Amino acid sequence: MARAVRIRDASLTCADGVQLVSRLWQPDGEGPWPVLVMRQPYGRAIASTVTYAHPSWYAARGFLVVVQDVRGRGDSQGRFAGFAQEASDGAATIRWARQLQGSNGRVGTYGFSYQGLTQLLNDGGGSGDGTALPDCLAPAMCGLDERLHWASEGGAHWWALGLAWALQLAAEGCRRRGDLPAWQEIRRSLRQGTYSEEGPALLERHDPGGMGSHWLRRDPGEPAQWTVHPVASELLRRPMLLIGGWHDPHLGGVLDLWQRARAAGGEPGLLIGAWTHLDWGGGVDAELLAFFRRHLQEPASSGPAESLRLQCSSTGAWHDLPGPWSLAQPEPRAAAWSLHSSGLAAIRCDEGELLPAAPEAGGSAAHPGGAGLGPVVLVHDPWRPVPGRGGHLGTDAGPLERADLDRRTDVACFSTPPLEEALPLRGTFLLQLRVSADQPSFDLCGTLSSVDSGGGRVVLLATGVARFGAASRAASGAGDGLRDLRFQPLAVQLAAGQRLRLSLAAAAWPQIAVNPGDGRPPMGGSSPSHRVITLSLDLEGGLLRLEPLCPMRTVRAH
Repeated sequence: MARAVRIRDASLTCADGVQLVSRLWQPDGEGPWPVLVMRQPYGRAIASTVTYAHPSWYAARGFLVVVQDVRGRGDSQGRFAGFAQEASDGAATIRWARQLQGSNGRVGTYGFSYQGLTQLLNDGGGSGDGTALPDCLAPAMCGLDERLHWASEGGAHWWALGLAWALQLAAEGCRRRGDLPAWQEIRRSLRQGTYSEEGPALLERHDPGGMGSHWLRRDPGEPAQWTVHPVASELLRRPMLLIGGWHDPHLGGVLDLWQRARAAGGEPGLLIGAWTHLDWGGGVDAELLAFFRRHLQEPASSGPAESLRLQCSSTGAWHDLPGPWSLAQPEPRAAAWSLHSSGLAAIRCDEGELLPAAPEAGGSAAHPGGAGLGPVVLVHDPWRPVPGRGGHLGTDAGPLERADLDRRTDVACFSTPPLEEALPLRGTFLLQLRVSADQPSFDLCGTLSSVDSGGGRVVLLATGVARFGAASRAASGAGDGLRDLRFQPLAVQLAAGQRLRLSLAAAAWPQIAVNPGDGRPPMGGSSPSHRVITLSLDLEGGLLRLEPLCPMRTVRAH
């Protein structure tokens, strides 16, 4: 039964004297109550209601909810230093929450994105007794690796997404300083969409020391330049519900956390929906309530392991997996395709073909009609770069229509024959293909789509990007001249009569910056010095294959 709720503010004084301000929603009654903590940089009154039910909803169901302004944000004191500040403050907050008036001493944490990672950044408070760690946690849409889970992939910065988020954080700093003109300048740029070009300059003027500015100065192809945050093995072993979305850029971080928790001896739950970063299709509050009730309200027991639930992006159906091993196994009908074209795959979107191949063979299947294997030539004109649309890196994220993009002659398309029966696909697609360019640096941007039986509707399923050449010295290759292009994980079911299509281009603006071609780090859109780049796709030996969603591997916890 829902209860009336009381609201109050409270402050925690950290060891260095900085006060962190929180808003508390508490059930009206005697209590005591278990505590739910969210630590965020966007203003405690908002409380992540863009994705979660309001804290009063949880409070009315028997929880004392604490939403804290992290250091240097909202009404909390101190200087905001991003993720680097959170391990000490996080430990202090959990210990403080256990002792709040009305608390029963048991604490859970929740939140997504920045609020997801704050649950994991916890140095234990130096006591070693575990009281600074939450009793259970539900991190959503986050990861530990700033390079791979927050700022880049395939050797390329997340351009539009990264700039938009960095500027949002910068604007909050302007608000706190009372710098209205700077706040308005940032807001105007975001509203008008000009930030993709002028964002770096805005960050240099208004937040040169911020995380976003630091990330843009680092090479996404050099892991040594980046931070991978440590997480305590004891925390990974505590009850955990990990939440991700097929069209969310942080999904790789969620899957990495699941693997780390398993390697540390934990039994984390996993919930992945057909969601973008901000659209969760009705939310997960019922699941979260059950999770927190099980671990904070009910008597502690060993109980069953947390569930593994995945939503099919195409049908919307939820599937309960039988056990953690199922994430490490390929689909029963494991899929791999070779690429075929007489050379016109970039001229006619229906000319290139994907034909079944044995994944272990690493070669091309014979074309029944004896058609050739390319090469297919793509010409990237920086005056009109191929737009990046939808997927997990778009500000317009999700499964959007892209038939018009596939009709461009700087996009090469390869499609399967119409499927004779429904084909479930769950995992991560990897393309290995020989690609050469006439310039020192180039990008390879791929899209997987479903093509309706009539051929008119083409719906994006997953995207991937990779940068090669001098601008990203650590870009991956598979040997023998093969280039690797890894796609966002997916779970879909293609219907009988549909086709699976692979589309390849040399740009995805503004999802990633336009490559100048000369080896300089790409840092924006096109300029007069950007070069035309000609790519040659050698289809011999090329292979598109589906790999397991979460191959089991040893991950060392800290």
